[in-house]
Amino acid sequence: MTSPSSSPGERRPAGTPDAPLLVVHGEAELEVEPELARIAVMVSARGRDRRSTLDDLTRRNAAALDLIKSYGDAVARLSTGVFSVAPELAERGRGERVRSYQGRVQLTAEFTDFTVLGELVTRLADLELTRVDGPWWSLRPDSSVHGEARRRAVADAVQRAREYASALGTSLAALVELADTGTEGEEPYRAKFDRGIRRMAAAADFAEAAEPLDLEPPRLRVTARVGAQFTMAPPRL
Repeated sequence: MTSPSSSPGERRPAGTPDAPLLVVHGEAELEVEPELARIAVMVSARGRDRRSTLDDLTRRNAAALDLIKSYGDAVARLSTGVFSVAPELAERGRGERVRSYQGRVQLTAEFTDFTVLGELVTRLADLELTRVDGPWWSLRPDSSVHGEARRRAVADAVQRAREYASALGTSLAALVELADTGTEGEEPYRAKFDRGIRRMAAAADFAEAAEPLDLEPPRLRVTARVGAQFTMAPPRL
């Protein structure tokens, strides 16, 4: 016997009258608080001279790094990504004439303490030619939430199987197979305030320190799905 979860045309091991086969699926969905927040910081510099552009970029990069590091244990990880210094050619005129140079450095930072995040992204956006993107909220790779979702999916499969067997006036005999058919990580979530931060970064000066952004971490959805096959004691039909 197969439950309604069986797919047409899908090959299944055949049961016997003495050991009817029951095929079910189980699923679980959890909504949990995020454990990590990640932001991307792009520091830029532009000038007519390559060396002065590089010097400005180095200074601004150091300022951003020092600011992030000042938050201590709240920073779980800090890394430097893309770095570039490239000439920009004049659009008109003969030959290849360099109009200016543009430099960029990208930083990525992960945080475990969300109480400081609003203040930090505001202060970063207050730096010269600095763009902030994010945050992206997530769970730790080794989070116990994933295991809890899988355990609940298995329990759901067993409960379904017992209910089908009970409807036939019989009981489960043995587990034949258990398969992970769709364990999924948390849904990625990105706060939608990038545009506001970019406007802040584009401003030439601030008369006074900007107020910290009020960031509310979202709840993340974690799902797990399993397929299970059981044999049953022969029912009396």
